[in-house]
Amino acid sequence: MNQFDWIRFDSSVSWDGLTSLVLLVSLLIIRALVVRGISRNAGLSMEAKRRWVVTTRNSILFAFLIGLAVIWAHELQAFAVSLVALAAALVLATKELLLCWSGSALRVGGKVYSVGDRIQIAGHRGVVLDHDMFTTKLLEIGPGQASHLYTGRVTVFPNSLLFTNALVKENPGQEYGLYTLAVPLQSDEHWQEKEKRLLESAKAECAPFMAEASRQMKLLEQTNLLEAPSPEPRVTIQLVDSGRIHLILRFPAPDRGRSRIEQAILRRFLMPAASFQQHPA
Repeated sequence: MNQFDWIRFDSSVSWDGLTSLVLLVSLLIIRALVVRGISRNAGLSMEAKRRWVVTTRNSILFAFLIGLAVIWAHELQAFAVSLVALAAALVLATKELLLCWSGSALRVGGKVYSVGDRIQIAGHRGVVLDHDMFTTKLLEIGPGQASHLYTGRVTVFPNSLLFTNALVKENPGQEYGLYTLAVPLQSDEHWQEKEKRLLESAKAECAPFMAEASRQMKLLEQTNLLEAPSPEPRVTIQLVDSGRIHLILRFPAPDRGRSRIEQAILRRFLMPAASFQQHPA
């Protein structure tokens, strides 16, 4: 914008201001004349006069607002364009903050997770320690996805990740859950015998709480109207590559004692065969 544009802008504003003043004075004169005519009308009652005076005042005010809108329309249009540009710039500048607020609203509205839940999202895994409008704080569990030990580190991630990544909730609201454990073997290691030992080890360690785990699964089935899986330990076989297999054990465990049960099953499974026979399932 050069100096001549400023001159044209100033003259336009001055002209609009002068026109607005003329409109105001004209409407005030018209209002005064109309009110005087109403007050001198002997055929109207006092209540009717008061009603007409109020109607006249409101009509004059409405006409003045309409007139201002017409007079300043081009200026208001330029101002609106500036506001839109400013709003777009603010949205771009605060995009991440808006996404964090929206993620927080999604977490609250959808009851996605709360303090104490164990979750995984975008490579982060841990127990929720705290959350606010911008971030969520986790006590990290690891190392890796197969371990269940606290590392002592704290992970903080923005709530905007809820819109771009899938969230896994490892303990979906029940006291007992079903978990998996992979045992790699060579295909020539008499895997049938090891499969049997792994299953017997799991049954021995899970026996003390098997009845309660079954009751929890039945409750889950009734609550969510789905057919809950049996909590009995089971072993399936996966062919990883040539010469290697994985024994995949599925076993029940308390939500707060998953790591302890898993370690107990592995220790019992890895005992020498003679010792294993002395500790029947």
